[in-house]
Amino acid sequence: MMNYETNQLLELIDEWAKGLSIKTDTYKEKILKFNHLENIFEIDIDILIKYALENIDEANTEWTYFAARIYLHMLYKKAAENRGYPSSNQYGSFYHLISLLIEKGIYSPILLEKYSKKEIEYFGKLIKPERDLLFTYPGIYTLATRYLAVDFDKKTYELPQERWMIIAMYLMQDESLPERTKHVKEAYWALSHLYMTVATPTLANAGKTHGQLSSCFIDTVHDSLQAIYDSNSDIAQLSKNGGGIGVYIGKIRARGSSIKGFKGMSSGVVPWIKQLNNTAVSVDQLGTRKGAISVYLDVWHRDIEDFLDLKLNNGDERLRAHDIYTGVCIPDFFMEQVEKRGDWYLFDPHEVRQVMGFSLEDYYDETKGDGSWREKYKQCIHANLQSMKKVPAIEIMKRMMRSQLETGAPFMFYRDEVNRQNPNTHEGMIYCSNLCTEIVQNQSPTKYIEENIVEENIIVKKYKSGDFVVCNLSSINLGKAVPDNVLERLIPIQVRMLDNVIDINTLPVKQAEITNKKYRAIGLGTFGWHHLLALKNIEWETEDAVQFADELYEKIAYLTIKASMELSKEKGSYSVFNGSKWQTGEYFEQRGYMDEKWQQLKKDIQTNGIRNSYLMAIAPNATTSIIAGSTASIDPVFKTYYIEEKNDYRIPNTAPDLDHRTYHIYRRSAYILDQRWSVKQNAARQRHIDQSISFNFYVPNNIRAKVLLDLHLQAWKEGLKTTYYVRSTSNDVEECEWCQS
Repeated sequence: MMNYETNQLLELIDEWAKGLSIKTDTYKEKILKFNHLENIFEIDIDILIKYALENIDEANTEWTYFAARIYLHMLYKKAAENRGYPSSNQYGSFYHLISLLIEKGIYSPILLEKYSKKEIEYFGKLIKPERDLLFTYPGIYTLATRYLAVDFDKKTYELPQERWMIIAMYLMQDESLPERTKHVKEAYWALSHLYMTVATPTLANAGKTHGQLSSCFIDTVHDSLQAIYDSNSDIAQLSKNGGGIGVYIGKIRARGSSIKGFKGMSSGVVPWIKQLNNTAVSVDQLGTRKGAISVYLDVWHRDIEDFLDLKLNNGDERLRAHDIYTGVCIPDFFMEQVEKRGDWYLFDPHEVRQVMGFSLEDYYDETKGDGSWREKYKQCIHANLQSMKKVPAIEIMKRMMRSQLETGAPFMFYRDEVNRQNPNTHEGMIYCSNLCTEIVQNQSPTKYIEENIVEENIIVKKYKSGDFVVCNLSSINLGKAVPDNVLERLIPIQVRMLDNVIDINTLPVKQAEITNKKYRAIGLGTFGWHHLLALKNIEWETEDAVQFADELYEKIAYLTIKASMELSKEKGSYSVFNGSKWQTGEYFEQRGYMDEKWQQLKKDIQTNGIRNSYLMAIAPNATTSIIAGSTASIDPVFKTYYIEEKNDYRIPNTAPDLDHRTYHIYRRSAYILDQRWSVKQNAARQRHIDQSISFNFYVPNNIRAKVLLDLHLQAWKEGLKTTYYVRSTSNDVEECEWCQS
């Protein structure tokens, strides 16, 4: 409960409403009914918020900012009380906050070791409390309840602008002293205006004593008992520290394969996947949610049929793994056989290695329609291997689609296109993607060498490290950064922040640390695409939207690549730059970047190098887009207006900047929009993204199988590298003409 004098409370309501297009008379009348003491209001702040939220609808969207200001008022009061400064001040001493939370074991001592008191006090003066007014209610609620630093009793200490400044300081801690202050200021500018967001692990953990900063990891499992258990242990460590993990298991022998020459002894991949499933459940992410693991298998693997049934809700529970996510690695030739209703052959990878002397998964088709992979595949067919099984390709595809409509997965990974477009083919293969399908980087398994007793009671194990993929993410808020025309200023500081994560981060798995430093991979992404289309008055199902995607993402790609090149001048290239498509110039030729500015950038990179081997990836970023008050990723909105249930009240949400000018753009929402236009948009932007895109299909549950198949075929033909969930409704969708065509 908080106590206010009547006039004080009414003045506060007027203050919260300042600058908003809302009328508060009815709201005030409703609040006045809570008067329990003469001239004094004893009122729970939740009541003030609840009544504010009740006013939100499609015609009254700005009440979300009013509710956010009430919530901020509460945060300010709590922080002032816990930190010991006057509650009339919104923000207290920044230096005192840092000293206090280091003393309490919340902040890292590095903040005081790297920065002087004078610098910190200067940064404190740069904090702009008025930028808190940019938050919607869902945005400030999400930031405050999940990410702001609290003590071990969950008491409020850190405020929103302080979180942005701490992230800026932490990521810039090792910059050269003459330039460091400028970089901190620029990073704070970018974050506090909500022009960009950092990934969830960075948002949660930067400046704190615990947790790592990277979002995504991909492990490749070698076909041995030692490797399988080592991998499970590594995945548990990453899961504990908040990482999402992709696991490629295509090298593991199939069910019925031989072990040490004894035929029929292997149980295949399913038991090992069930172990990963148990890891996901039992090793949660810092106590906030269960682990998130996706497992990928090749569509030619002998166990693919059992794999596709893993998440189904019927059948033998001993063969199910409901808490992991599945992805299928698909070559062009499979899609060709699906389209022509041809045959498909399954193999045991162990037998292929033993008999053929090569691993099928280590090849890809260098051109569309021809290449090394299909040549090796046909050799396996002609060798008449014992494990070989012939099935109609369309039957495998049907099983995939059936699982997708029931569970949303498997995700689709088009391996030939991924590897053809890989800027670093000189260093290896890409076997699969990550949990959210936007990361595609070189992979290889870590291999156990030997175990030795080096002292009486000291045992040392030796491994040859493989490429254990790590990616560090942040995203541009298109709905704010593009209208404000700040991309040229924003992207260089964003690339620098991402690059610094690589050096500052502490990873619990050494192979990941080695790979992180070797490739210096980052994933600069975007969110707010539908928001931006609404502001630009561009309808989704149009060529204008496709062309806009092409032009905008080419600009983002150019600025990102240029920023990494400029950073390379200052700090050097990634270690295996020589021989890459960046160094040879093939990267630019493959994408048709032939105009003068691109050709000049190609020459600049060949002269100066590039800092990061992989640069762009569009993640789902649902949570951070809520904080920034925009739409998720490149997805359309679900509805223009919906209600989210919380513990004791309901939170109404509207599409961002919803009004009479934007309504018609948002009205045709996710499940109504023709998904063929979504594929076209993503094909246009995929040309400019060196990694991939978390791209969901939104379909009604009664979609015809042929229509869903045509969507997959279109995605493959138009050069998409991956697709994410097939999200289907539980009932019919009105106005859905395209899905019955």
